[in-house]
Amino acid sequence: MSSTQIIVIVIVVLVIVAALAVAARSVSRRRQLQSRFGPEYDRMVQEQDSRSAAERELRDRERRHAELTLTPLSPESRAHYAAAWEELQIRFIDSPGETVGDADELVTRLIEEQGYPTGDFSDQIAHLSVEHARTLTNYRDAHEIHLRNSRGEASTEELRQAVVHYRALFADLLGEEPVGQHAPEQHHPDTPHDATSR
Repeated sequence: MSSTQIIVIVIVVLVIVAALAVAARSVSRRRQLQSRFGPEYDRMVQEQDSRSAAERELRDRERRHAELTLTPLSPESRAHYAAAWEELQIRFIDSPGETVGDADELVTRLIEEQGYPTGDFSDQIAHLSVEHARTLTNYRDAHEIHLRNSRGEASTEELRQAVVHYRALFADLLGEEPVGQHAPEQHHPDTPHDATSR
């Protein structure tokens, strides 16, 4: 075997090793993104033109999230929000439409107090997705029902579901279940008005 052939073989081997290293790094990064973003990863892949475009967007979200100054809640603030949520769930029985609007406002205040931007909803979702991706589908659904409710298009059952969805993100942000695992009940003629959150 000539020295030229040996050099060509060495170059080919080096190219193959480099390609394998790049592929392994790409697979590792993909797995990290899938693990971090969960269902949000799949959603982005469906929305974008390609998997690499979706992954670029998710990495960009991580970069923008790292620039935020997030503040943990004080125990007093945490207790205040938990009490506000409990009161909100109790009020659902008598005024479900108003309660959904209040839930949206309460979640927005909690997001803002922790240091997330709250202006544009899509930016808000992008920032939240880095640490709270598993509850974003709930938040999107709740917000959509809230918007439909403001147009008078949401049923009482949809409003109940919106409160359940808001609670998922609320609990995730609070770091604990605010007032129990049950959904608010709809008011029926035989339901006592003093019913608590269920």
